[in-house]
Amino acid sequence: MLDNLKKTCLHRMHLDYRARMVPFAGYIMPMQYPGGILNEHLHCRTSAALFDVSHMGQITVKGLDATLQLERLMPTDLSALKIGDGCYSFLTNEDGGVIDDLIVTRIESDTFSLIVNALNKLEDLRHLSQNLPNLSIQLNDRALLALQGPSASDVLDSLTSDLDSLSFMQSRVSRIQRIDCSISRTGYTGEDGFEISLPPDGASDVAQILLKDERVGWAGLGARDTLRLESGLCLHGQDLTNDRTPVEAGLGWSISPSRCYGGSAEGGYIGSQKIMQQQRDGVDFMRVGLTVQGRVPVRAGTSLLNESGEIVGKVTSGSFSPILNKPISMAYVDTEYAPQGTKLFAEDRRGHRSLQIVSMPWVKKRYKRE
Repeated sequence: MLDNLKKTCLHRMHLDYRARMVPFAGYIMPMQYPGGILNEHLHCRTSAALFDVSHMGQITVKGLDATLQLERLMPTDLSALKIGDGCYSFLTNEDGGVIDDLIVTRIESDTFSLIVNALNKLEDLRHLSQNLPNLSIQLNDRALLALQGPSASDVLDSLTSDLDSLSFMQSRVSRIQRIDCSISRTGYTGEDGFEISLPPDGASDVAQILLKDERVGWAGLGARDTLRLESGLCLHGQDLTNDRTPVEAGLGWSISPSRCYGGSAEGGYIGSQKIMQQQRDGVDFMRVGLTVQGRVPVRAGTSLLNESGEIVGKVTSGSFSPILNKPISMAYVDTEYAPQGTKLFAEDRRGHRSLQIVSMPWVKKRYKRE
């Protein structure tokens, strides 16, 4: 079964570092290294963790009027992006649901880079090609490394120049030991950090260079998941889906003000009518954070009950928080049960368990702002 899975260009290196490999999004990927998920998580929060995220899709969209055409597919004012600037956005369907969440960066006047989720990248490519037939759309064969944590900036500054001038969501072309890279001050851990896009044949060399710094250590999918959950970040396929809108997900802030209901260029993208209706009238259910009684997480798929035993929500992500030293979860609940402090219950194999609605994120994001 594992033989049918794709491998990243760093597969051999993961085996050399004795990673435990698992299937993920059609790839065989490192879940953890011998030190374990807890140590990798804490190392990212205190120093610098290196993730292989080469399974993710890197798509280039370019051509005449690419800005206006791409704006028909996402709720973002792309014309406001300067060259080298990016933002968090979505591809939406006719019902306002999220086909995929992504990072879109303006590379040139009419050229954009989209970093999309691994499981969705072929669907995203079809969606873009079908809706933007006059543009050049290419899924690039590139490696992607994520260096995340409070020491990431100092580590990279010792290898390349002037990265400290980058703020969150900004990028530039640079070099690491003669290897051409595109370096963005982005990531999905809640920590300050960078994503390094580069040719596959240079990825192992750059990874080895980074790992020579004692502040850097490998981290796998396990730590990536607990880190993003502590930071209140969504995982597509769980917390974001085709039948969940950005408004229901509590991500309305990521819709450009001009594209919102009542904005100067409101709507105009696929699914905008549903999303603007929710902006105007509110939603019936919404994404919330929860803390859990006991030490064992309440996992995705678990139904949430009110005091009368009625189902009022469902957990979408759950894990143990190494920083908080207790379990946390994300869920969608009926809006009347969304206020902070509301107590709900979960039935699982451990019995009737109590949860409480809390604000997110649990761990403050430490992105470098201007």
